Parts: sequence; C-alpha cells; structure tokens
Amino acid sequence: MRALYERCRANGLEPRELGAGALRELEPAVTGIGAILVEPSAITDYGAIARSMLDELRARGGEVRFATPATGIEERSESIRVMTPAGPVDGDRLVVCGGLQADRLAQLQGLGIRFRIIPYRGEYFRLRPGLDNLVQHLVYPIPDPALPFLGVHLTPDVGGGIRVGPNAVQGWKREGYGRFNVDFRDTAAILRWPGFWRLSLKHLGPGLRETRNSLWKRFYLREVRRYCPQLQADDLLPCAPGVRAQAVLADGTMVHDFLIERTARSLHVCNAPSPAATAAIPIARHICTLLNDPA
Repeated sequence: MRALYERCRANGLEPRELGAGALRELEPAVTGIGAILVEPSAITDYGAIARSMLDELRARGGEVRFATPATGIEERSESIRVMTPAGPVDGDRLVVCGGLQADRLAQLQGLGIRFRIIPYRGEYFRLRPGLDNLVQHLVYPIPDPALPFLGVHLTPDVGGGIRVGPNAVQGWKREGYGRFNVDFRDTAAILRWPGFWRLSLKHLGPGLRETRNSLWKRFYLREVRRYCPQLQADDLLPCAPGVRAQAVLADGTMVHDFLIERTARSLHVCNAPSPAATAAIPIARHICTLLNDPA
C-alpha cells in the first residue's frame, strides 16, 4: 500500500492515507486495516465517450469501416497501405491499436515482434437491486505486485448499479465473451508460445485459484467478502465479461507497461495496460507526440 501511495504522488496525485476507523467512516460496508483515498477518481460511460468520438471524427471528414478486417499491411517510402476485402486504404501514417489482435497485426506488417497476446477472461457480477448504495467509491483490494491485474473490485457505474469483479481466467478464444469459448486457431497459437507455459507454471497456484473461483460462485464470493463481509451469494447476479489482452514475452514475463513498435510510417500500440480505456485521451495525445518525432 505504501508503494501505491508513493506511485500516486509521483504521478501528480494527492492521495490520502486512511486508517481503519477513517475507512469505516467513509465506507461503512468495507473493512480493512487501512486504505488510500484518491479523490480525483471518477466513473463515466465509456460507450458514450466512444460514440461521441466517432461523431466528431465523422464531422471532421473521417471515415470508419466496421467489420472490415486488415489482410495485409504494405509500407512504402512515400505511403503505407492497408489491404482489406473491400479494397486498399492508403495513407501517410498508420496507427495500429489492435488490442487482442495486436501481435497478428504487427506480424501482418512483417515486424519482428518478441511477444504474443494471451487472452484472459475477466468475469463480473452485478449486485442485486437494493444494494446500489452499498459503496460510494471505487473499492480496490491491494494487488499482488507480481500479478497486479488480479483482485475483485467493487465499482459503481453511471447506471446506478455496482459491478463486482473481475477475476482472471485463461481464455481460449481472443474474442470469447460467452461463458464457454474455444477457438482452435487461437488455442493453437497460445499453446505454441513458450511464454504461455512458463507464465502458467510460474503462477500455477493463482491460476488454479482463479479457475476455481470462476467455476464456483462461493469461492468468488469469498474474495469479495475479505473486504465486504456482508455480501451473500444471492447478492451476485450475472454480468457481461471482458477479455484482457495480455502481452507475454517468450520467457514468460508479462508486459505491464506500454509496448510500442515503430517504423518510419507506422506505430503499433502492442500493449496498453489497464486502465487503457480510462486513460485513452492522454494515451492518444502521447501517440500524436510520438508521430511527430522521428522513429
């Protein structure tokens, strides 16, 4: 917790340390020996933000093509071309934010990358009606520094509800948002990458625990009750999951920082750690700065 506090300060925030009494006064439903309060934190409707960005892009003359896969990327001295089933798209510069397909898009351009994307499903619950005011802040348990994306959160949302989660379980399909998902191409790519095996063996205990928590709600609930003991199994209702795109090196190291590959005319954002959506605008500003610098 002290390390997180110092990191907040280093990034220009003004966090406050809370003892157990102050925490209980601020959030009566939450128990703990201490906490860090980051007051500038907030929630928003990211879907609405994305739609607003889309409207602004179109108003400025931009074009958006949905359901149009890239089948090739050709970089030339004077331009760069993206091949699609609907025909080529030519431009002066290319920015690729591929998420779950980031490694494949980099390879499509012929870049010699040293990572692969390994998908991890993040499963959520939603608190039942009547518990909408259980907490007033975003509540995060202190994470394990080796696996900082683990830890079940309590997150109020703009719709008035509270989400619980996520966990992190191995995904076998990159775009696998259903309950049970397997894609043979994605699974084969995962199993061929030596970093997957090294990472999985290194963190076998946490991986098995997360899988158990996914299969049995009572174990998932146990994680939440560590800091919110009043919750019961019937309080957790189903909610849509997400899939985390985790860049993993061949030696099994997870990439926790931004990973960017550049050529003269392209910039690939190969890894954008959580909370990338929350920080999308400053990340975009940084990308624009990089585009104006020589590669």
